[in-house]
Amino acid sequence: MPNRRVTVKNSRFESGKTNIAVPVTGVTPDEILNQLRRALAVEPDVIEWRIDFFKQVLNQSVYMDLAKTINRLIDDTVLLTTFRTTHEGGASNLVDTDYYAPCRWILENHLTDMIDIEFNRDKKTVADLIKLAHHQHIPVILSNHDFQATPDQQTLISRFQQMAARNADIAKIAVMPQNSQDVLTLLTATTIANQKLTIPLISMSMGELGKISRITGPQFGSTLSFATVGQASAPGQLSVEDVRKSFKILN
Repeated sequence: MPNRRVTVKNSRFESGKTNIAVPVTGVTPDEILNQLRRALAVEPDVIEWRIDFFKQVLNQSVYMDLAKTINRLIDDTVLLTTFRTTHEGGASNLVDTDYYAPCRWILENHLTDMIDIEFNRDKKTVADLIKLAHHQHIPVILSNHDFQATPDQQTLISRFQQMAARNADIAKIAVMPQNSQDVLTLLTATTIANQKLTIPLISMSMGELGKISRITGPQFGSTLSFATVGQASAPGQLSVEDVRKSFKILN
């Protein structure tokens, strides 16, 4: 079953090709813009703006002004906007209504090229956000993170399938390994899910044990690897330089 390609600006998301994303995690506008400029200097495919770190994320006028500046600076690089909650390892412990509101006006005002929406939230609200995103022609990454363990292979495959069934454009799963077998479980599940599904997938095994999963996307089917320029936003992230070198070696 061929995988559907998702194209955003000049970047293609498809099995066999892995793009590189650099997270921006500043808490103030100045920090965010300084991190953004450093990130853009290494020419990643994607900038992931982790808005859960931004202290004024709920101030719509401040956010919109900053987002417009970012979109001007980012040019042809893809902007992925992610509002990660503490449930999924993020910095935001806001109530659900405060999580959903910024997502809505980000989509309504087309302030991003792609958006990450958490899979394990209210199904109806998530469905409404996906519908709004698609109306705005903004691809959705449905994401799920487990910072404690790695589910079994069939659970991971089933989770990818559920994300596809709920109209995700790209499905993302990140898990924490306890041993090397857990890493193999994640890689195997990604490979099998890629054969079963038509949407692109993102997967990673976090921490030191899982580092190999961040550089084997082209082989196992993960279409995006998150790498650092400065501070990491998740355990086990490698630098952009190291990821690029590894891609060249393995390919």
